[in-house]
Amino acid sequence: MFTVAGLAEIGGGWLVWQWLRADRPWPFGLLGAGVLFSYGVIHTFQQDDTFGRIYAAYGAIFLIIAFAWGMAFDQWRPDRWDYIGAALCLIGVSIMLFAPRSG
Repeated sequence: MFTVAGLAEIGGGWLVWQWLRADRPWPFGLLGAGVLFSYGVIHTFQQDDTFGRIYAAYGAIFLIIAFAWGMAFDQWRPDRWDYIGAALCLIGVSIMLFAPRSG
């Protein structure tokens, strides 16, 4: 679900960006708004009932998808600091999601 949510958030944001920053027609913005709305709904299908943990964990997954999107659609290339920062986030997410918890 994190991947689907990430694609919806980035895709919707990209469509709005295209409308406002790249002079695309207004339907890009309208479609982007609809996709962004779906992004909010998608998170409700996560298995964990803790809103904060879901969104915090999603943040690191978002980084990976954002990197891939930027490289695929904007010809952007992350540098070593981007990769180091993303790796630290992924380590944090792994701890949050997979650490043993009591109760």
